[in-house]
Amino acid sequence: QIGADNYYDTALICNVVDQLHPEPSLYGKHAKGLVRTVAQWADNIVFPAAMAFNFQPAGAAHVFASTDPEVVKVFAADRQAMRGGASRMPAADATGAYKNYLRRVSSMLEGQDFVMGSQPTLADFSIYHSVWFTVVKVPLLAGILDATPLVKAWVERMAAFGHGSSTSLSAADALKVAHDATPLDVSKEVFQDEHGISLGTQVIVHADSFGTEPTQGELVAATRTRYSLRRNDPSTGTVHVHFPRMGFIMKKADA
Repeated sequence: QIGADNYYDTALICNVVDQLHPEPSLYGKHAKGLVRTVAQWADNIVFPAAMAFNFQPAGAAHVFASTDPEVVKVFAADRQAMRGGASRMPAADATGAYKNYLRRVSSMLEGQDFVMGSQPTLADFSIYHSVWFTVVKVPLLAGILDATPLVKAWVERMAAFGHGSSTSLSAADALKVAHDATPLDVSKEVFQDEHGISLGTQVIVHADSFGTEPTQGELVAATRTRYSLRRNDPSTGTVHVHFPRMGFIMKKADA
C-alpha cells in the first residue's frame, strides 16, 4: 500500500519498488528478461516443491510443535483454499524435485556470487524465499543442502543482507492512510485491451492458481503489464487496487 494505491503480487510490488528506488536495480543492468523469468520459475515451480518438502510430516511437526491443534486445522484449511483446493505434492516427489532445483541453482552459482553474476537481483531473492524456510524454519531438514555447497555459501551471503529497518503500522492506521489519500491518476495510462472490456466496467480479478480469492471493482486502467481497479468503501474512501496481468485472470463482474 502506498497512500490509496494497493499493489498485489510480489512481482508487481518489486516493479513499483524498483521504480521508486532504481539504484541499485532489482533487475540488474543486463538480462532483465532473464531475471524476471528465473524469478517466475522460483515462484511458480520451486516454491510449491520446496514447501511440500518443508511440510512433510517431520517438518510440519517441527513448525507446529507448540501450536494448538485447532489452530493447525484452521491453517491447513486456509492453505488448501489458497491452492484452490489442489492437493499438495507428495513428500517423496517434492524431495526429488527440490534436490534437482537446488542443483540447477548450484550450476547458476558456478564462478559467481549470485545467480546472475556479481550483484544480487530479484532472481536471488525469489529463490531464497523457499530456501530460507528450509534453513530457518525446518533446520532438521536443511541437510538437503549438503549436496550443493555453492548453494549453502550463497544462503549465507543472502542472509547477510538482513531486513533493514521498519516501523509497524496497525490495520486501522493503514485504512486511515488510504482514507486520507488520493489514488494515483491513471487516466493517461495507455489502454491495452485484450478482453473486449471497456474502461469503467465492473470486473473481477483473481489469481490463476494460488490465492484465487476474487476482487471486484471498476476497471480504470489496463496497461501492458497491469490492471487497475477502483473500489469504494466507507473505511477507505476511494482506492485503486493494482494487479499484474501475468498470473491473474480478469472478467466482467456479471459474466
